[in-house]
Amino acid sequence: MAVQVVTDSSASLSEDVIAELGITVLDLHVMEKTAKDGSVERSTAGLSSLELAATYGRLVERSRGDGVLVMHLPKELSATWNSAQTAVGLFDDDEIRLIDSPAIAMAMGAAVMTAAKLAQQGADLDECHDAALGVLSRSATWVYLHRIDDLRRSGRLSTTTAMLSTALLATKPIMQFKEGKLELVGKTRTQTKAFNKLVELISQQAAGEPAFIAVQHSEAEEAAETLYDLLVDALAPGSSVMVMEMSEVLRVHVGTGAIGVSAVFTVAD
Repeated sequence: MAVQVVTDSSASLSEDVIAELGITVLDLHVMEKTAKDGSVERSTAGLSSLELAATYGRLVERSRGDGVLVMHLPKELSATWNSAQTAVGLFDDDEIRLIDSPAIAMAMGAAVMTAAKLAQQGADLDECHDAALGVLSRSATWVYLHRIDDLRRSGRLSTTTAMLSTALLATKPIMQFKEGKLELVGKTRTQTKAFNKLVELISQQAAGEPAFIAVQHSEAEEAAETLYDLLVDALAPGSSVMVMEMSEVLRVHVGTGAIGVSAVFTVAD
């Protein structure tokens, strides 16, 4: 058959890409609870080892000996990765390969797509695994926050940034995802200044070489299109820039108006 590639909904892959590349995507759980004041509070939960083992088992059979490549959101963000470790332990080493992804959103999604494309071309499990790791090593993700409330409640800020969170309420902060937490890399007073700072950070890391960029928005399409135009003008010819809606599981944590930028560069930082 072919190597099977599986990930979760945090990878932000479109339905077209999923169908075209034959990727299996498991939806992370989004839950709603009505508070005493009548407002609806949303939270997320990871996938269980039983859910994952059932899916992995089907894919092992479907692969007919070629194997399964697994990539989920970082272990610092969800119990899903630990559940995946448990589930993978039920199979032989040559049947499943689990990648400990340091990336989120379309940075991880790009690695998943690369592995799936190679699998369709007949690459073996080792080749798909190594290619995905190569993409991850050249990736980065930034987040522009319209407001910090949702992210502060989620506990996904670094300790230092969390301590500064009250002071950030009146700003438009820019975060970068590093080592499982969001680190503050810039704070501005306006969206225009925030976008200029984002373009500067991305251009510096691109170093004049083409890059793949995915601009993901949380109910902020007009702002995302503005950032798209700035990036197209700033990046080297041959760069690919796309705009897409942020996945539901990520929107729960970053709130309305947030914009994430996932990038894969030509060379590692």
